[in-house]
Amino acid sequence: MRIFIAFEGSFEPFEVSADETVEAVKLMIKEYFHIPLSEDKQGRRYLELMYAGASLRNSWSLADVGISFCSILKCFVKKEEKPTLYVFNAVTQETIPIMENISLLTTKVSDLRTLITQRCGFPVSVYCLRTPEGLEMYDCNTLQDYQTHTGTTLRLDVWDGWKEFLMGCLLGQKLKVQRYLSKEGQVLRYQKRVALYIAAFHGYIELTEWALQQGARPHEAVGAHPYRAWCHEALHADVSKCPIHAAAEAGQLLILKAFVNSSVLCLECKNSAGQTPLTVAFKHKHKDCVLYLLSKLWSTVSFLKISVPMRIYIKIKQWVLRAQNRSLHKSQLCGARVFGAKVGDTVMVDGYTKPKMTSKSWHKAGNKGSQGTLSKLPPLQGQTASQTNCKPVHSLAIPQRDRREQILTFPPLVDTNIFSELQRHQEQDQIKITATAGKKEKHVKNTYLPQVPLPSVSRVGYSHPSFSYTSPGADSLLRSSFMSFSKHSGRTTRENAVYCLAVASAFKEKPWLQQLGIARALARKSISNLTTQRELTACENPPEIVL
Repeated sequence: MRIFIAFEGSFEPFEVSADETVEAVKLMIKEYFHIPLSEDKQGRRYLELMYAGASLRNSWSLADVGISFCSILKCFVKKEEKPTLYVFNAVTQETIPIMENISLLTTKVSDLRTLITQRCGFPVSVYCLRTPEGLEMYDCNTLQDYQTHTGTTLRLDVWDGWKEFLMGCLLGQKLKVQRYLSKEGQVLRYQKRVALYIAAFHGYIELTEWALQQGARPHEAVGAHPYRAWCHEALHADVSKCPIHAAAEAGQLLILKAFVNSSVLCLECKNSAGQTPLTVAFKHKHKDCVLYLLSKLWSTVSFLKISVPMRIYIKIKQWVLRAQNRSLHKSQLCGARVFGAKVGDTVMVDGYTKPKMTSKSWHKAGNKGSQGTLSKLPPLQGQTASQTNCKPVHSLAIPQRDRREQILTFPPLVDTNIFSELQRHQEQDQIKITATAGKKEKHVKNTYLPQVPLPSVSRVGYSHPSFSYTSPGADSLLRSSFMSFSKHSGRTTRENAVYCLAVASAFKEKPWLQQLGIARALARKSISNLTTQRELTACENPPEIVL
């Protein structure tokens, strides 16, 4: 049959067979138009065929998707760039693709960590990067120093015992964050700042409110971990980023409003590059955040007899806070207070101390919380000898009223054997009900279900088709075939039908009935392919095909 291919302004006819695959048609197009295709580490150039608004897969045949005589197919040359690097997140167990230019490999590790922070929302002081061999990568070195090539997968590790805490921050689960907080004072304050930073980046209102109530300030830098308080020269520049910068970077308007209502000092808070939240929001093109911050910066603060512009008010407040901090510092020096690390505190120095950023879980890191301890209640004093397997002992300190209560016992309402038998049957019924509910839930949940199009509601009355009775032998045969299909394909027959309908819904230029026909053809093709594969697998010596 003859079909037409539209490619870059040309319109050419092709003679193909109805059983021809899409891959064979692509080869014909490539040879006819002399299209250069390539695939390397940088990316690949490939052909894509479009029909009725849907992309055609290489394994499909033309008849399966309803391509008939004089159909028009659109052909495009697409470029797909491969990621320069991959970063495996040890917390979420996900791999983050880094799609930046190949020149990234010549930059420092600190630049790569800045990109990763913008992707996952972790502060740079929370994690470190490691090579595939497990070597820690320091910010002052370049990626080429660690022999990093295109397509290399690096590993992101966090502080030991922090996986559960960070996972709770990423999901916005306040209770989980509270459960895995540290018991050390300085580490606890640092964790609260980290929680506020991640909540601001992802837009979690409840976690943000909790962190603000705990004393974390949106205009206060997250800073470094207390274990690295003395390593000022080796710290990343982004340790000075504040939660307000994270909210402006991610475009979280509600979080910005909460932060500004908490403290107007957030409006003039600057990061390491000297950028205010307004500059950050403008750089990332968050229009709503820019308009809100502008309206706040150009507003006035009214007092009883005077109105002050917001910028002047912020400068006055900063001056007052500096004066208060200076006087507080002098009073603490007179009281011989010690700041920073003290004797006995843990200090981490790159290359010298044992690494504590290996992504160990809470329990493996040696933390013991309430969830890890098992406590047993003492036996009741009123237990009988058969319950405690020992002779009951009555203390002389027990009042006479308590002794009478211990002596009084009531006979069981029913026989023990009958009661245990009834309880066993009840548990079995409950297991059956739970299993049935689980099966129903499994059938209901389907990722393709929202994509399946449905026809418009018709009010024309149709008579139901007559039901036919099948013999028990045919019913068992049908059931066994369904079970075999589910075993080998990984989907039930209903899930396979929903999947085929979802695939056919991509042909948006086709009416619904024609989409349904395409779905039926794809379903038959999948069953026939599965049957062919099973026959080839069952045959020990498959016949050789001689061309």
